[in-house]
Amino acid sequence: MPHDLKRVTRALLSVSDKAGLVDFARALHERGVELLSTGGTRAALAAAGLPVRDVSDVTGFPEMMDGRVKTLHPKVHGGLLAIRENPEHQAAMLAHGIAPIDLLVVNLYPFEATVAAGHGEDECIENIDIGGPAMIRAAAKNHADVAVVVDVADYGAVLADLEAHGGAVTRTLRRRLAHKAYARTAAYDAAISNWFGGRLGDDTPVIRALGGTLAEPMRYGENPHQAAGFYRTAESRPGVATARQVQGKQLSYNNINDTDAAFECVAEFDPARTAAVVIVKHANPCGVAEGESLIDAYERALRCDPVSAFGGIVAVNRTLDGDAARRIVEIFTEVIIAPDATEEAIGLVGAKKNLRLLLTGGLPDPRQGGLALRTVAGGFLAQNRDNAVVDDMDLRVVTKRPPDARELADLRFAFRVAKHVKSNAIVYARDGATVGIGAGQMSRVDSSRIAAWKAAEAAKAAGLGDSLAVGSVVASDAFFPFADGLLAAAEAGATAVIQPGGSMRDDEVIRAADEAGLAMVFTGHRHFRH
Repeated sequence: MPHDLKRVTRALLSVSDKAGLVDFARALHERGVELLSTGGTRAALAAAGLPVRDVSDVTGFPEMMDGRVKTLHPKVHGGLLAIRENPEHQAAMLAHGIAPIDLLVVNLYPFEATVAAGHGEDECIENIDIGGPAMIRAAAKNHADVAVVVDVADYGAVLADLEAHGGAVTRTLRRRLAHKAYARTAAYDAAISNWFGGRLGDDTPVIRALGGTLAEPMRYGENPHQAAGFYRTAESRPGVATARQVQGKQLSYNNINDTDAAFECVAEFDPARTAAVVIVKHANPCGVAEGESLIDAYERALRCDPVSAFGGIVAVNRTLDGDAARRIVEIFTEVIIAPDATEEAIGLVGAKKNLRLLLTGGLPDPRQGGLALRTVAGGFLAQNRDNAVVDDMDLRVVTKRPPDARELADLRFAFRVAKHVKSNAIVYARDGATVGIGAGQMSRVDSSRIAAWKAAEAAKAAGLGDSLAVGSVVASDAFFPFADGLLAAAEAGATAVIQPGGSMRDDEVIRAADEAGLAMVFTGHRHFRH
């Protein structure tokens, strides 16, 4: 047999996910492979009528300590780690009665699923696998002689190799399986480490472990020359990573990034209180509105910037209905994301074969913590998700004139949106809808002017005489360092301002607001988003 081929004569199977197990084991048995197993896996194989030997018979020790100790034994690890062509290893195997194990099939205790289901600490700890990772790492280290399978999806590849090579597996497959095996144990340990960190309240652990599972390879990244993949983590949070794609072509890297931005923004609006729609382009909201219905909210969000909405992402906070879907599909839209959709809405979207429809089953909680990452050369930055919500903030009136009830409602609305606009962010809003958004400028006054210009352009597109900013309120994601940005908002027609405060020139800015007749409130919370 060629050197790169290794015959499989003996396999150890110990899996928590038993999908496809019996069929796979039966195919191995039919090839003359001896089956070893443990616990529930052995019982499942025996119940299917397959001859299977219990690992306890091999080791001479019973499972003990509620199954915590069963495979941690030289007759198991020696069978996995022994280098077949090493005379000393062969002698040790002969002297101690250790038989080789050529194929290891293990998927680990469902720790991630146990945590996601909200089980208590004791149950989570009992679902930390010890013997499984130890065996996986041993087999993967010795991939020159042993094949290791940690993913049900690889059963077919192993059987195909065995069929093609007379009961042997190739070195190429063994190396690929070993690569996946180490990635799996790394991700598993990362999930455990991060769970412990959360329990301890440790936001900056000395070693930060990360892990993810490939959801799908991307055609390319932000640009065609960049390779990319979409990975899911163990975080249980409704959104683009957990959504069901009902229809439409494959999502691109930019689609996923923009859709996440849109859905996180629309989640700021409680669906029990109001319908809300967010339209995003290049990760920035270009229109956001509340309404009595989704179609009402969509029309008002679209009015803010109908030009940028072309080719954008639409997120809604309620079940997508036929009226809203019919209107949304009138212009070119890349993605619609919603908690759910009616059959009528699904049918209407389905008429646009390239339009992606994602259904998430719920909204993410804007107050929920989580990890946000950004890479830098030689490392990465990790921080908690921005889970500050304006409804929880103590708004402090700092001007002579307090905002009236309508202004106060719009100020809260505008600050919700500003949280999701790239810094420097300025948002004009009126009657629960954005009317002008300035994003991502190096100067806050430039963002103010751009937002005012957008409001004037939106008015022209709607056939109105005055800018939509007239009578609006304005939100700033960070303090005004000078009065110029605030005065630009006043010139555009804003009557009230919401901002974090905290500038060395707050007194100067407050005086300017008073002189302009503006009402202004401080939140004490900044929402930078770079």
